[in-house]
Amino acid sequence: MKRHFLFFIFLVISQTVFCNLLYDITDGRFSARGIPALHSMSDGEHYTVLINNEAIVKYNYKSGEVVDTVFNVSKLENAPVKKISGYEFSPNEELIMVYNNVQYRYRRTFTADYYIYNIKKNELKQLSEYGRQEAPLFSPDSRYVAFARDNNLFLRKLDFNTEITVTKDGEFGKIINGIPDWVYEEEFGVRRYFEWSPDSKLLAFLKFDETEVPEFSFQLYNKAPDADGITLYPDYLNFKYPKAGESNSKVKVFVYDDYNKTTREISVGGEDEDFYVPRICWTNSPEQLAVFKLNRNQNKLDMYLANPKSTVAKLVLSEEDKYYVDYELVDDIYFFKDNKSFLYVSEKDGYCHVYKYRMNGILDKQLTSGEWDVTHVYGYDEKSNVLYYQSAETSPMQRNIYALDAKGRKTMLTDGKGTHNATFNATYSYFVDNASSLEMPNKITLRTNKGAEVRVMKENSAVENDFKSLNMAEKEFFKFKTSESVELNGWILKPKNLEASKEYPLLMVQYSGPGSQQVVDRWGIGWEYYLAEMGYVVACVDGRGTGARGAEFRKCTYQQLGVLETKDQIEAAKYLGAKEYIDASRIGIWGWSFGGFMTLSTMSADESVFKVGISVAPVTDWRLYNTAYTERFMRRPQENFKGYDETSPLVKADKLNGKLLIIHGTADDNVHVQNTMLYIQRLVEADKQFEMQLYTDKNHSILGKQTRRHLYKRKCDFLFKNL
Repeated sequence: MKRHFLFFIFLVISQTVFCNLLYDITDGRFSARGIPALHSMSDGEHYTVLINNEAIVKYNYKSGEVVDTVFNVSKLENAPVKKISGYEFSPNEELIMVYNNVQYRYRRTFTADYYIYNIKKNELKQLSEYGRQEAPLFSPDSRYVAFARDNNLFLRKLDFNTEITVTKDGEFGKIINGIPDWVYEEEFGVRRYFEWSPDSKLLAFLKFDETEVPEFSFQLYNKAPDADGITLYPDYLNFKYPKAGESNSKVKVFVYDDYNKTTREISVGGEDEDFYVPRICWTNSPEQLAVFKLNRNQNKLDMYLANPKSTVAKLVLSEEDKYYVDYELVDDIYFFKDNKSFLYVSEKDGYCHVYKYRMNGILDKQLTSGEWDVTHVYGYDEKSNVLYYQSAETSPMQRNIYALDAKGRKTMLTDGKGTHNATFNATYSYFVDNASSLEMPNKITLRTNKGAEVRVMKENSAVENDFKSLNMAEKEFFKFKTSESVELNGWILKPKNLEASKEYPLLMVQYSGPGSQQVVDRWGIGWEYYLAEMGYVVACVDGRGTGARGAEFRKCTYQQLGVLETKDQIEAAKYLGAKEYIDASRIGIWGWSFGGFMTLSTMSADESVFKVGISVAPVTDWRLYNTAYTERFMRRPQENFKGYDETSPLVKADKLNGKLLIIHGTADDNVHVQNTMLYIQRLVEADKQFEMQLYTDKNHSILGKQTRRHLYKRKCDFLFKNL
């Protein structure tokens, strides 16, 4: 009896210790610490940082020493604010726009109370006294600020302290001026759709007509609790959300002329009204507005140069793809100051590379080339004629920073190991190198534009030593070829003291979405380390459709999302299951969002490989997801009915094999909980048992310290019981 009692005590203590490890991971104990956001000053020698949400402090790049405090809210008399959430300098750096009281609409867009601080006068004034503002923008001459409010656009003339209405037709659920609708914000990643001309005289903007876009709503169960903490009557969140095949917002481009008080439409659509305008931007001429038009199927991207006075738009560049054109490549465009040429990133040779064009759209030359992808363009220094960019040239699993001069001489500015992300200063004389690898948490170093180290700005040796003191298992990279001779990259994490005579359960981790990567040489301590301590082997494989391996590898899943990806995850599981230390009868799989969709897809395949699966916030049928994302990869259901059926977990619910835990936040505005509710209904009809976990009023990310603890404990308990 005593022996059993002692064993019970030992078991309780062990579980408590390991549970603490899980919570340390979910709480971020082993996450790398960064540095505050740096804002480069125009001289390139100094930068500013927001300290304690109170002061904006100026530093010298080279020395790291404090030069000045340019703003301190605690030193202002009768200041209307005590804290600020962020700031932005005017182009002439004589004014600072600060804000607080942030209220998010969706993931990126928010309203706030904005103020203008005059550095010389030491004065802080409200930007507008007529209501909260959204996405304000200084004019290039620093004399005006354009901003949105209640779906309309306004101008603040700082010299005269007056406010002008630019648009008046904004109406919730119908007309939006200058800020994105839900699908543009989520899928095109922009929170502002208005831009000043270089001479500060014109304001170009998009007008969204979402009248015909279907509305979606969901309940909020705890929005306004009473004194007892109970909401008697749930509220509803209603917003326009176009699902695949449904009506999108109709978008138009306008230019407002403040001097003449006129607004002109720039026509790029012709008779077709069903297209996207993912970006607008001015060249270096006030007579040329670049408008990027993407057709509904997203396989044709046109760049127009429009004259804002004549409203004539000339087609300059057109890209077509048998699959789809990646709109994000537009973000790397660069117009030369003489306005005679521009840089553009294209996949026309099968990989992402940088090209130089004349302003009339004639190709001048290709700047980068090779069987590897440029993954980011940081900019072009016209004084030295040097292009700075990031690429996956050394390996799809790594990222390094490069400089390419006018003679085509290429220099790697980083060490060729791990993952490097750069932030250049205004003059391209320095860059901040944020580097990490599987073994090293983020190390942030200031470097010259030649790659020489100036100083270390942040080390995470404490985090590294803390983690390594636990003497836990280490991830290893591996490669294997599928039965179709496709080589795939992966990582694997085994229990520390692997016994040769013992077989271990395996959990497959994946996301698998188009262009994504999980198998990358960078720091990241997730719950897989906890599982390895508990005796599980954990592995991750990037299948077809993932990024940094060229256009064909990434786009081969077109019109059949989940089909090839499912094959690759099953083959990866079988490959690993053949290892002598893996119990092939105890293999599980889990994923979130697209990864949740993949969990259901792999468990519903004709070949039963997975004993258990955990699906978090899954898309269960692509007809339930938004237009811009879904149709980019699947086209409309009206054009690809067979493809939607073949890729639908909802349609194949009766084929589900293994034990399933499905998890969703009830306030997910992205992948609606409707996906899960419809899916479990199909499971019930097919007499398939499952486990389910809902999180009240949580969105797609299911955030919150205690919520995350509960979420991962729930997943672990499910695995320990069933795998």
